[in-house]
Amino acid sequence: MIKEVELALALARTSVESRMGAIQQRFGVPPGPLLAIWGMETGFGRSRGNQNTLSAVATLAYDCRRSAFFTEQLYATLTLIDRGMLSAGTRGSMHGEIGHTQFLPKNILNYGTGNLDDAANALGSTANFLKGHGWRAGAGYQPGEANFGAIQAWNAAPVYQQAIAIVGRQIDGGR
Repeated sequence: MIKEVELALALARTSVESRMGAIQQRFGVPPGPLLAIWGMETGFGRSRGNQNTLSAVATLAYDCRRSAFFTEQLYATLTLIDRGMLSAGTRGSMHGEIGHTQFLPKNILNYGTGNLDDAANALGSTANFLKGHGWRAGAGYQPGEANFGAIQAWNAAPVYQQAIAIVGRQIDGGR
């Protein structure tokens, strides 16, 4: 985990750094949790998936275990294709997530701020998602603090939520 935190810090100091300040000013989310999510989701963009998104969500919509959830994702994918925001050949993860921080199609419609294959846009979209789920600028994001609920909205797995909070705090300098 130390190696990933060091990589996140290096990325924050490079081309993404100039955008992180603007993202924090616009959405109130500091770099730590955003870089933690980016690192955990795709290894800072290195592994974004190679599945056809339309095919993935259509298959999952047919699967009876979470049919209603993925049917919404399928309709969102078709809407994004219709609007020219995705193509029928867009590639992503096997569950239909797309881009640097792995957005589901419905979340792209609700929180997307640009092309998610661009790291800065993906980070801005992630901050917009967190803000849309109650993130308050300046409030803490560790378990029990005001913004932890927004992290919980990002991913339902408690261990993942805690990892975002811990790694984010390390990136933000222990705040």
